[in-house]
Amino acid sequence: MTKEKLNAKNLKGNWATLLLPINADDSINYQKLAGEIDMLIESGVDGIYSNGTAGEFHNQTEDEYARINRILSEKCLDTGMRFQIGASHPSPIISLERLKIAAALKPDAIQLILPDWIIATESELLDYMQRLADAAGDIPLVLYNPPHAKFVLQPKDYSLFENIPQVIGVKLLSHDQTWAKEMEQYASHLSIFVPGHLLATGVECGIASGAYSNVACINPKAAQKWWQLMQTNIKEALEIEKNILAFFEECIAPLQRNGFSNPALDKFLAAVGGCYQVGTRLRWPYKWIADQHVLPVRERARQLIPNFFETSHEM
Repeated sequence: MTKEKLNAKNLKGNWATLLLPINADDSINYQKLAGEIDMLIESGVDGIYSNGTAGEFHNQTEDEYARINRILSEKCLDTGMRFQIGASHPSPIISLERLKIAAALKPDAIQLILPDWIIATESELLDYMQRLADAAGDIPLVLYNPPHAKFVLQPKDYSLFENIPQVIGVKLLSHDQTWAKEMEQYASHLSIFVPGHLLATGVECGIASGAYSNVACINPKAAQKWWQLMQTNIKEALEIEKNILAFFEECIAPLQRNGFSNPALDKFLAAVGGCYQVGTRLRWPYKWIADQHVLPVRERARQLIPNFFETSHEM
């Protein structure tokens, strides 16, 4: 069956991230990577995306980039699973080259960031986005604009991309109701994805189409069920979100305050959930959370977010 091409209206749901299994010598364990993709496909998520921040796009060679995404593409095309490939890199020229590699692998969309060393002017941003769109051809683009970007776009800035039809979505940090109203005004032409732990609130206020989900790191199948619940019982879904936020505040925020990066936190969430078999190790020079912390946090997670352990593929 032919999949409908992604656009701003049908780009929705719970998308799970591809995490890199890193060996003790800092090499990538491609056998574990392949098994991880199989697990995500079996979990029934709406899609898989590679080379986000949690996928350590910022710390891999170009040969590794091509190999990671070739494995993802082959498995997803064979099974009909939707997938997006991140072409992000702080260097614009490397982003362009990565996008060309990604486009040849026939993803449902390609994710990218803005230039991130020298802040681009408005005209430079438009030139950058248009050139990437030209290289992507008919493959849709999703703009990833995290809060730690050099240039964090404001709602009005998203109107800049209205005349680049390949740009169908954005991944960002959601804010208050005032922000949501401004996004409705300036970004109604885009599918807006918010952080996974804030997805129910985003759905309730009518702004969120889905999440490239950190919550799916805990249990992709449970995150998928939670997304589906939002379509039928938003009140119950919001109660689950409260529990998720309580878990994050008690068990994850202290680690963040101790200086661990978002990739370290996402890999730790994956270890706590037990579905991913990739370990907590990050690539040099970044520090990861030691395995000894997994079991105590897992026991607390079972108490605070039991929904995420009812369908676990635990170790």
